[in-house]
Amino acid sequence: MVADVIDTLADIATGSPLDVARNRRTVARQQAQASYLGLFKPKSMAGVSAQERHAVACFVAGLHGQAQAEAFYGAGLTEVGGSGALKAAIALAVAAGKTKGPYGAFPKGPLSVEDTTGPVYTVAPDIALALGRRLVAAFEHTHMLVFHPRDAAAPSLQALLDAGWSTTDVVTLSQLVAFLAFQIRVVAGLRVMATKV
Repeated sequence: MVADVIDTLADIATGSPLDVARNRRTVARQQAQASYLGLFKPKSMAGVSAQERHAVACFVAGLHGQAQAEAFYGAGLTEVGGSGALKAAIALAVAAGKTKGPYGAFPKGPLSVEDTTGPVYTVAPDIALALGRRLVAAFEHTHMLVFHPRDAAAPSLQALLDAGWSTTDVVTLSQLVAFLAFQIRVVAGLRVMATKV
């Protein structure tokens, strides 16, 4: 049985006040864990390999500045055969991709006053060699989803298809990024709550 990942990342001990609080939302707790298992330990990896899933997770956690999650998924990457060179390339990609945000433009209207321009991330050639074509496209698209959610559009999806990601793979990648954003925010919130109880 896999330990509850949110509990692990938030350092929630059995019987602690946060454990008790999470048990009040049993269904939400179970569904979050089921989402993790479905994405990282599915019966079939289909078109997205375990290494790719963990590499993307390391990148997302790094972009969010969540060292514990980055270490957790980094350990998972090692377990599924990720090399030291791949981990080093991911760390370089994170360092190059860190920024603030969110950036992007709303459709013309009252929200346009919140339009903000920001850098569009491109993986550097030396990092690209270590990552490979599929992960380069995945990282550039992931960065778009994390920092430019309003700007994600057909060209970035086409870049994934051109790099060998199928339509189903793109859906899996998007689910990974969305789940990780959710998980990271839940853990951050629980860590803040831990300082108050």
